[in-house]
Amino acid sequence: MPSPTTAALFPGQGTDVAGLREETAGLRPDLVLLLDDVAGAGAGADAFARSTESTRFAQPAIVCVTLSRWSVLPHPAAGAVLGHSLGEITALAAAGVLTEGDAIRLAARRGALMDEAGAVGDPGGMTALLKGSVDEVAALAARHGLTVANDNAPGQVVVSGSLRRLEALEADAPGAGLRAIRLAVSGAFHSPAMAPAREAFAEAIAAVELAPASIPVWSSISASPMHDPATALVDALERPVLFRESLLALREAGISAFFDAGPGDVLSGMVRRTLPDRATTHA
Repeated sequence: MPSPTTAALFPGQGTDVAGLREETAGLRPDLVLLLDDVAGAGAGADAFARSTESTRFAQPAIVCVTLSRWSVLPHPAAGAVLGHSLGEITALAAAGVLTEGDAIRLAARRGALMDEAGAVGDPGGMTALLKGSVDEVAALAARHGLTVANDNAPGQVVVSGSLRRLEALEADAPGAGLRAIRLAVSGAFHSPAMAPAREAFAEAIAAVELAPASIPVWSSISASPMHDPATALVDALERPVLFRESLLALREAGISAFFDAGPGDVLSGMVRRTLPDRATTHA
């Protein structure tokens, strides 16, 4: 039986998978073959090697790696699953709502659509702001016409919008006591700039079968249990990731330990910053 006090966490695009093709092929060669097919690697593009180049490669590669590890490596039985942004697709697969194949295919479609949306209008991007509270960052973002895209952990908030506006915010950040770090992404994710991707992504989700969840799936855009996965996945294109709030809500729901399904330890770090009294293990 799943442990009601452990939550499994599934990473989003802040995860580096560039050198993980060989490892993943050793764990689940079938999933790597599928990735090659849906992400264009069959035409000569290695999605792992090109994951730093474009979100259209990064997203399916991250889901492929994480699902491969989750399916074959030891991990605790979980009473809840939570994904960070893209990781919601992986979490839904871990809970049996999506098949592994559909999860990788949806991640590839999501990545391609978000890449295309990022090419519409003014060039966009994302900037992490460290040291300040979410309210302080939100006030600075509002002054520059930007969107709070991620509330990841105390002192770690990400804003999204046009590059021109991000540059102005970054210049003002030190005066507000904040440290600004531009993220290596190709668009203004989790902002209204992703609206062009909604309709086609909704169609892609409608084309797959969604089964009942075997484990409660929590949404990182509502910080609550996910009852309508199709709507939640589409809304997440534009809405902010409330990862800090989600961790706090899981603690209130009785979760006392977290398992970072990896790769990398990005989510483990967010847990340590948000809930330093809670145990975190890693794949």
